[in-house]
Amino acid sequence: MLNIIFQNENFVVCDKPAAVLSVPARERNDVRPCLGLQLQKELRSQIFPVHRLDFEVSGLIIFARTVLSHKISQRWFEKKEVQKKYLATANQQDFSHWPVGINTDRATIAANPGQQYIWKTQILRGKKRSFESNQGDWAETKATIYEVKDFKTQWQLYPLTGRPHQLRLEMSRRGFPIDGDELYGSKVKLNRPGIALRAVEIDFLKIQDRLGLPQKLYTQDAET
Repeated sequence: MLNIIFQNENFVVCDKPAAVLSVPARERNDVRPCLGLQLQKELRSQIFPVHRLDFEVSGLIIFARTVLSHKISQRWFEKKEVQKKYLATANQQDFSHWPVGINTDRATIAANPGQQYIWKTQILRGKKRSFESNQGDWAETKATIYEVKDFKTQWQLYPLTGRPHQLRLEMSRRGFPIDGDELYGSKVKLNRPGIALRAVEIDFLKIQDRLGLPQKLYTQDAET
């Protein structure tokens, strides 16, 4: 389960598999594997999550190794100085999964490679999933279609904010539920754990003092 992409005295960056928790669940009897606990055991020291990935999502995740580096890196994310890139796969646009009577943006999105969008939605987190709501916090996502093949659309997604399930809800409400994401309406069954959403790049170029981190970190995109 451990695939360390980078580490120094301040941070350790892993490629988290799908169907693995980033940090321990709130329920004590949750038996699902947890990357943070295994990494802490491997390093024999306490670590601190800088951000999280959903249980179903794979890809790059950062842990701080000191209280100071954790505090500094949290500020990077609060100031939107770190940019994360995800890859996602979905069918062509279809709203048959969307509940009748619940409004959403049904604007037609032409599946043209290179087409870019900026999506803004107020997102409220429920018990199991997120919803669009006037009581929610604003979320902003940059989305680009980069390939269309065999009725499939391949997306590059950049969350400009960090709301719960932000990318999953945004894709679903615009008619592109991510493959394997049954919670958000996908009817596609994958032959592997998780969903077709993967964090493949983290960009630190806007940060002056990266505490030893490189300008960018990458991982393979094969799982999408």
